[in-house]
Amino acid sequence: MRSGGGFWGRVARRRMRRRRRGRHLPLNLADLSEGETGILASLELPEDVALRLMELGFLPGSVIEAGKTAPGGDPRVFRVDGSEIALRRETARNLLLQPST
Repeated sequence: MRSGGGFWGRVARRRMRRRRRGRHLPLNLADLSEGETGILASLELPEDVALRLMELGFLPGSVIEAGKTAPGGDPRVFRVDGSEIALRRETARNLLLQPST
């Protein structure tokens, strides 16, 4: 029997495989580790939510840095345009990043 079973074990194994191949690519804001940065590609959210986030600085092409996480893992702080904004993990998953080259 393999250790680390269940959903989170599968997630950890998948991330390890990506890292071994030398291609740990964060695909959305939720994938960023603390201190990592990414360039926002698109917002896959309802129009009213996307507009509000764009007003806060989450514009396609902007550089976003992942900050601290709350003790329970949700919400998470992101730095954009000199501001710190907390987003829920489910919202952060819908903010897609440009692939790194």
